[in-house]
Amino acid sequence: MENSASNPSITQALQAQAMQLLPIINQELDAQYFREIVHQRIAQQSTEQTQDVKTQHIDKTYFQGLTRAQHPQFGSVMIKWQLSDGTYPIASDLTHEADILAAVNASSKIKNNAIAPPLLAHHCEDVQILEQLQRLVIVVMLYYPNGSLASQLTASKYLLLRASQKHHFIMKSAHLIANLHQAGWLHNDIKPSNILIEGSDDNWPVDTMSNSLTPRLLLTDFALSQRMTVANSQPSPAGTPAYLAPERWQGQGVTVHSDIYAFGIMMVEILAGRRPFQVSVNSNYKLKAWAIKHCQQPIPKLSSEYSRYQPIVDKALAKRVERRYRSMDDVLIDLTSLDNS
Repeated sequence: MENSASNPSITQALQAQAMQLLPIINQELDAQYFREIVHQRIAQQSTEQTQDVKTQHIDKTYFQGLTRAQHPQFGSVMIKWQLSDGTYPIASDLTHEADILAAVNASSKIKNNAIAPPLLAHHCEDVQILEQLQRLVIVVMLYYPNGSLASQLTASKYLLLRASQKHHFIMKSAHLIANLHQAGWLHNDIKPSNILIEGSDDNWPVDTMSNSLTPRLLLTDFALSQRMTVANSQPSPAGTPAYLAPERWQGQGVTVHSDIYAFGIMMVEILAGRRPFQVSVNSNYKLKAWAIKHCQQPIPKLSSEYSRYQPIVDKALAKRVERRYRSMDDVLIDLTSLDNS
């Protein structure tokens, strides 16, 4: 899936279209009692659709947005929405995510162990925009004022993190992924921005975190998630290149091991304050550059301060699947042993 809004000329066109789209989106949200609507992000996406094997690919574009709002029943919420041509509905992306979120939440309730934010509402309706029938899908979740783990790894906030807090983030993230796997799901896009920090600014100030306060983390963004029983059905690399396992670049499908590799990348990022592999933003061959980094570059070495984590990083980021951890439960055993050493 490609975000076509990176080109400046396309960005200008997107802004012009947004001026026409957003009032109608606001009207639809207002009809469902959402107030104080603030659009935080809007992006134009493209996908290929083929009518049959003899016809050429047809590029179809659609819009996705992230919007904050207030609701009389739910309180502060975050709304993910998707708007696509009703003739070529691609709303299955967001509907797929809503279905997975509902299934994961149901599993969490059975085990009394939250993995993801609660799904507050999911609506799908047809709207008339610019004389065209459009399909609008919205998914409503709670708003978390502390944001994601990525917000804690920014240059300014990372310097305030203690070693104990970094360990807390690593342990809680590992538990989340292990619980998701035990529930029968692969996430396929593990990264700090997809790990929410539960709590409010009142009980867990993000700039003055206390060792006595241990916020709960939650996984989010299940757009690429799959049941383990139907995994390996994504032959091309899908996910975030900075966290994508070597075998994924080599055309192999998703497995528990690819989630473990992404966790290993995130683990280094939490401990070192930066991703282990970097690719120039000006590169004309970014995907090829990322593939080389993941498949050929040596596993990063941590500073002496965090050397006790190195054996875990080495095994989580092993280039060959058979040398990697077999499960997140095994990762947790080794992480827990650090607490007892």
